Amino acid sequence: MDRGSAAQNSRVLEVFRDIKGRRAGILKALTTDFEEFYQQCDPAKENLCLYGFPTEQWEVDLPSDEVPPEIPEPVLGINFARDGMEKKSWLSLVALHSDAWLLALASYFGGRFQFDKKQRKSLLDMVTDLPTLCEIVSGKNQEKTSGSKNISNKSKSNSKLKASEYQAKNTKAKHAKEEDEDLIEEDDEDNYLCAACGESSVPDNFWIFCDTCEKWFHGKCVKVTPAKAEHIKNYKCPWCSNKRMRTT
Repeated sequence: MDRGSAAQNSRVLEVFRDIKGRRAGILKALTTDFEEFYQQCDPAKENLCLYGFPTEQWEVDLPSDEVPPEIPEPVLGINFARDGMEKKSWLSLVALHSDAWLLALASYFGGRFQFDKKQRKSLLDMVTDLPTLCEIVSGKNQEKTSGSKNISNKSKSNSKLKASEYQAKNTKAKHAKEEDEDLIEEDDEDNYLCAACGESSVPDNFWIFCDTCEKWFHGKCVKVTPAKAEHIKNYKCPWCSNKRMRTT
């Protein structure tokens, strides 16, 4: 790259910083300093323009008397429509014309400093990569962020709600299942009577099933303990055992 091209590329960055500073000044007028800006745009006054300066400052003033002006002028008469429109709509209109002015400056400086095609494109790309003033004051640029945040928070809230509901349902289902199991056990105890004593329950509540006659017995009634039952593969009650002996 020769020195001439390097100098021009450096000039492109200088122009971009100039435009970026003017944009910051206008943005300040349209946002943080809006009330002051609004009061200065008195419809009773003559044609007024909103100027942004490279120092990130702004000013509401009359247009330049020079013809043609040194640099492109902002739109004239922004004050006349102030009271005839809704405040938000008027603000968006001023922002829209300010965006056009910044692009006009980029085009003007590109021609004034004889930027080539690549350098002009580079400058315009840097300017257009910034959010427009109109997007910012109308809330569109902010809405994308806050909207995503709200959706995210909403999703998180729904997830928490669903999680809590799911947990509550599981707990309820678990309790219902336990209650059902208790009822089944109670029903089983009521339905199954010991084939030896004819009672449904005894203090130790240990039962054993005869694989031959398929009847239930209290362990206490047939003299079988839980420890002994663990070593019995196929249990035969005393009556079935006696039958086998009598048959033999």
